[in-house]
This record gives sequence, C-alpha cells and structure tokens, in this order.
Amino acid sequence: MHKPVYILGLSCYYHDAGAVLLKDGKVVFAAQEERYTRKKQDDDLPVSAINKAFEHEGITIDDIDAIGFYEKPMLKFFDRILSTYFKTWPLGLRQYQMAMQEWMHTKLWIPQHIEKDLGYKGEVFYIPHHESHAASSFYCSGFADSAVVTVDGVGEWATTTIGYGNGRNLDLKKEIHFPSSLGLLYSAVTYYIGFKVNSAEYKVMGLAPYGEPKYVEQFRELIEIKNDGSFELNMKYFSYEHGLKMTGKKIEKLFGQPTRKPESDLTQFHKDIAASVQKITEEAMLKICKHAKEICPSDNLCLAGGVALNCVANGEILRSGLFKEIFIQPASGDAGGALGVALTIWNKIYLPQRGDSFPHCTVAPQINDVYWGTEYSDDQIEEFLKKEDLPYTKFDDDASLITHVSSLLEGENVIGWFQGRMEFGPRALGNRSIIADARNKENWQKVNLKIKFRESFRPFAPTVLEEDVSEYFDLDRESPYMLLVADVLPDKRDLIPAVTHVDGSARIQTISEKQNPKYYNLIKAFKEKTGCAVIINTSFNVRGEPIVESPQDALNCFLNTHMDYLVMGNILLAKSAGIPTRIDKNYLDTFELD
Repeated sequence: MHKPVYILGLSCYYHDAGAVLLKDGKVVFAAQEERYTRKKQDDDLPVSAINKAFEHEGITIDDIDAIGFYEKPMLKFFDRILSTYFKTWPLGLRQYQMAMQEWMHTKLWIPQHIEKDLGYKGEVFYIPHHESHAASSFYCSGFADSAVVTVDGVGEWATTTIGYGNGRNLDLKKEIHFPSSLGLLYSAVTYYIGFKVNSAEYKVMGLAPYGEPKYVEQFRELIEIKNDGSFELNMKYFSYEHGLKMTGKKIEKLFGQPTRKPESDLTQFHKDIAASVQKITEEAMLKICKHAKEICPSDNLCLAGGVALNCVANGEILRSGLFKEIFIQPASGDAGGALGVALTIWNKIYLPQRGDSFPHCTVAPQINDVYWGTEYSDDQIEEFLKKEDLPYTKFDDDASLITHVSSLLEGENVIGWFQGRMEFGPRALGNRSIIADARNKENWQKVNLKIKFRESFRPFAPTVLEEDVSEYFDLDRESPYMLLVADVLPDKRDLIPAVTHVDGSARIQTISEKQNPKYYNLIKAFKEKTGCAVIINTSFNVRGEPIVESPQDALNCFLNTHMDYLVMGNILLAKSAGIPTRIDKNYLDTFELD
C-alpha cells in the first residue's frame, strides 16, 4: 500500500483566508479561517483551519508532501503594487507607507511564517492568483475540456482571464490587467452606496431589483466595454490606485449625489445605481464569455473569481445559450484559491512526475458537494448541552427527527439546522442553515429583522428538491451551490412569496439525496405534509458574524435571536421549553456590521 500524498493549499493575507487538504488529489478537508476565529473574513494564516484539517485526517505537518500558496506575493508587491504607487506619486504616499509596513512585516515572508507557525520546512509552491482561480473551477468540474473565465478585483496584475482546460492541461490565453477591473468597479459602487467593500457586494446585487438601470449611460463614462469583452476603466473617477478610498468627488459629481454614509437611509437613487452597475456587470460578463466561446473550442464553461458569485450575471450567461454546460466554483472568492493551488500542484506537478504510482488518478472528478469542514457527533453535542444545563429532546434516529421537524417547519417557526460537516465557501447549503416555511410571506421579514438583524430588502434563497426545480422555477438543471438566479414561475409566486424577490426571481439551491440525505429527506417530508417542495434556506449567523462552526456558536446564535428551534444532529432545543431569548448587545456588538 502506497503512502498517501498530502497537499495543503493556502490562501491568506488579503481576505477570506482558507485551507484545503488533498489526499491523492481528492479534497478531504476545506474550511475558511473565519469560522474558527469568529472574525469575519479573517485574512491571517489559517492556522486553526489547518490544525482542524490535520485532526480530521489524523496526520501532522510531517505528513505534508507539498504546500501551495494561491498567488505570487513577490510579483504582486514589487511589480504591481510598488509600480502603481510610483506611477501615482505623490498621491499614493500614505498608502505606499502603509503597504511597505504591512508587506515587509507579513506578506513578503510567507515561507518564514509557514515554517515558524506550522513547522514546515519543505518546498512551498506559488501559483499565480488567477491560475489558482481557474484551476479551482476546471479541476472540480468533471469536464474533459472547458473554456475557463475568471473575474475578480485583482491578483498580481490580472483582473480577468480567459483560459482553456483540457485533461490536466490548463492554460490562460488572455488577460485584462489592473487598474481596469470589473470586480473593483463593483466594489467602488458598493463603497459609493455606503456598504463595506470586499464584504457587502452581494447587498448591491440584492438591492438592484428594487431599482431601474437609469444610470447606465453615466456608467459608460466609467467603463468602456468592447465587443470582445475587454474593458477599460476611466481612472479619473476612482482613487483605489493611490488612496485609501475607492472613489471621490468626481464620481459624486457624475451622479449628482454624495457618497452614502453607512447605516443611513437607502433612497431610490441608491437602488437605481445598484440596478445600473448590475446591468453593466451582466453586459461585460456576457461579452467576456462570448469571446471565450470564440477562442476556446468547448461547449462547457467554468467560472471562478469573486465576480462569479454574482449569481444574477451567472443566470444571464446560462440563459444566453452560449454553452451547454456551466460549472461555477462554489467558493469562487479568494478562499477557493487554496483549492485551486492544491489541485494545480497535484495535476501539473505530482501526477506528471509520479503518474505511475497513481494509475487510478487522472484529473479530479466532478465534485458532488462541498461539505468538507468540521463535524460534531450527537455524543459531543449532548455532552456540551449537559454542561450548559439546557433542556433538550434527543431522537433515536434521523427518521423520527425528520418527521417531527418537518411538522415544526409549517407556519411561522424559524429553525436553526446544524448538521454534519460544515460547508466550504460563502453559502450555507443545508448543514449550517436557518430554515423556515417559504409559503409564509411574513417569514421574509421575521428572519431578516428578528433573526439576522439585517436590512429588510435582503432576499432569501429557496432550497428545492432537485427533481422538482422546474415545477417552481424557470430552470432546467441542478443548482446545488446557490449560484444561479432564475425566475419563479408566475403561478408559483404566490405559493412561495418568502423566497420570491421583488422582480420575481430567486437564487436557487437544488438538493438531491446523494448530496445531503438528511436535508433532502427533511424537505421531502415537508413536501409530503404540505405539497410544497421548497423551503427558505439562509446562513446560520447574524449580520456581521461568520457562519456558525460549532455547537457553541450555534447555541449563541439561537439564544441571541428570536429563533424558535435549534436542531443539532438529532437533538432538538425549543424556546417553548423554557429556554429564554436573551438579546445580548455585547454578543451582537462582537461582530462588525458589513
């Protein structure tokens, strides 16, 4: 029996730090550091996630054959960052001083940090940022060949790439470089509307359906989009090259309104700006993907990078019919870079060099789910609850629990659903979820305002049985990772109002028994009772908090919100059993508003 090859992929020191562990080319563990430190978008070296990965596999750092880092920091700093500051000198002096301090103390000495904090003395591989993004999608897609498009803020220099994957080969053919960036344009508008950059871009996407794209022509002053999908930003309107803010007075003059202060009122103007930047983003993404189709001979498309989380644009690409099949990497942001660098090392370095040792291994097969994080047994959960001295009910098996909880789902009850291994990526997909009845329109506002403590305009995603998706939505395929938006069928909008957005759309998660038997069977039992195969699914956290990781996290969220029930494994806690809601301001203030 051969010794397994373990490869550790890392992304950190910008935002969304993550760690991915491969065993003979297959993912055995993946998680973001924020889930353990409880610091949203923690960007530090993901030591906690790494240690949990080792604990899961029963290995130590000595068993690691290779470590990969998701970009080339020396190229990023000495080529792009310093040259940008010198180009904009003296405007960028303050930012230059801050960058020098930060990079010299942290980001340039990654091998030393890895050796010191992890005890690793082997080789560290550095893969370009967008190659890591591309690999994270293509090598998980199951496609024999594919066009690959990556779009984000910026890596070393690239902000957008088009590539082609075939077998183990993956080559990037075209790039758009900083400072022109579709991701940074979207972030600049996020800042202008008063939301937090690199955290709340999804709010802009959720706000857009409330507005009209009245400012598209003004946006054409900000960005020129060519027919081949290439684009150029008019940098006189942006200050991210040289300043500590994304935009300034010139963009305020262009749109005729000042930058919105965080937490102030959202007006129709802000909604129309959101609709306009969303329209421009969709136009650019469609042209990029059309050009990718022209230069890459494939019926398949893989997407990655932060902009690939724009599920509205993804839906437009799907409906365009440019490609027969589309795969979107579930952790498309920077955390997913850890997956890409690990898969690149496996497919481009280990297999070519040692293929004879792994005759059963070729390209990584299509992933079926991303339940790759930590998990807790019923015994661990029960031991924890006994220490907390709280009343609970323990069910003998999954079937009896599902029968009971599917009945509780009917009506206005909101349930914390904590099961199995934690999801990798930004979406809760049925293991760290808050669930409720999609038929009850009041649940939209109840969950937003009394559970999540967030803005009332924010939509909720539906989870639907995979075999029933076309009965409710204008979608003819699976969408397991909440990365496609489609219209709710007109005759179903009154049936599931809590997941129907203001424009009649929904961000859909399909679920199959193969992906998640327990979650699937819960919704199936709910359908048998109610005739409806759709429920609300939102992430198990309050605003500004990372998704819960442990029973302690889940209990804290349950106690400090107006949630009605908490289900952890086969154990049920009920507020009606005398467990009080305790809205603890100190707990809520722990998390920075996004």
